[in-house]
Amino acid sequence: MEQASIFQREVCQPFFHKGSEDGILLMHGFTGSAAHMRKIADALAQKGYTVSTINLPGHATTEADMAKSTWQEWLQAAKQATLDLKAQCERVTVCGLSMGGVLSLLVAEQMQIDACVPISAPVDVKNKLLGLAAIAAPLYPRVAWGGPGEYHKGLDKEYDFGYSGFPTKKGGDLHRLIKLAKKNLFNITCPILVVQSENDETIWEGSADYILENVKSEKRQKLWLTGVPHVCTISPELPAIVNAIDSLMASLGQEG
Repeated sequence: MEQASIFQREVCQPFFHKGSEDGILLMHGFTGSAAHMRKIADALAQKGYTVSTINLPGHATTEADMAKSTWQEWLQAAKQATLDLKAQCERVTVCGLSMGGVLSLLVAEQMQIDACVPISAPVDVKNKLLGLAAIAAPLYPRVAWGGPGEYHKGLDKEYDFGYSGFPTKKGGDLHRLIKLAKKNLFNITCPILVVQSENDETIWEGSADYILENVKSEKRQKLWLTGVPHVCTISPELPAIVNAIDSLMASLGQEG
């Protein structure tokens, strides 16, 4: 199991860059760290945006800490980070990877933001153990992600820092967040850009289309990636993601 010292690297720490009045919050996924969003953060900062990344409660420390954290704390952290960015910027876009994408949907459902960018955000997952986590936890207290392979193929190792597994009961927390977000997608009316890879080995392949079909946003877009795995934010498709977010942000400025 990882030691907290692994996450003391600079790329794993929360990042903030003060730029324009257009702010972008970037949130990592389940078991991940701010490192998974750092390359996007750096690229968007170079384009002049105000950018913020966070580490969710129980993440980027130890799996024992994750076991003590809750879905409520994860959602509250996302909301607080949004409020903090609102205090700095005129317009705020909330973007997240995987569970961070689910949190971005929940923020868009529950708060007033200017745009939402869920990346690899699951409406359902291929690992059905998540829905059975409460039952399975006593027998199987930890789930391992598995070794290198398709999960990490083509990813930038200098930014690929997260837990190698998770406390099984925390799968239930992730499942709860997914259900909540899915239930209230109709509350999302802001512009939305949904990003997903056809090679995603983790989430249901219909997730992006389901989100787009059920939100009420007038402006809705999909960026469909190929040849990269779930953590596409540190993959060779990074420029395509950054350019799509940049285009979305430019359109917000035109509307303003």
